[in-house]
Amino acid sequence: MAENTNSNEVNPYQKHKNKLEMQKQLITFALMILFTIIAFVIVATGMMQKMFVIPVLLILAVIQVAFQFYYFMHMKEKGHDMPSLMMYAGIMAALLIIAGLVVITWW
Repeated sequence: MAENTNSNEVNPYQKHKNKLEMQKQLITFALMILFTIIAFVIVATGMMQKMFVIPVLLILAVIQVAFQFYYFMHMKEKGHDMPSLMMYAGIMAALLIIAGLVVITWW
């Protein structure tokens, strides 16, 4: 007789892999909330000098964007080569434009 291939059961390896992936996403989500709270506290309390606030906020924002790309948009998984290439090319173009405007403005 033919083996039943229509089973809804998930093999133990896949179940464990899914559990680890969910743990990573929850940890990442918690870190993103923590970074948002840190940014809010820095701005609301005025605990840092003004010249350090913007770079710290930009660093926290870049970390959150990386978390968004790799964990919530699944850019770390196989088969996402073209979307990854397009996003990285867009980021690179934006950085080049910003650098060009900075040079034009301050030079």
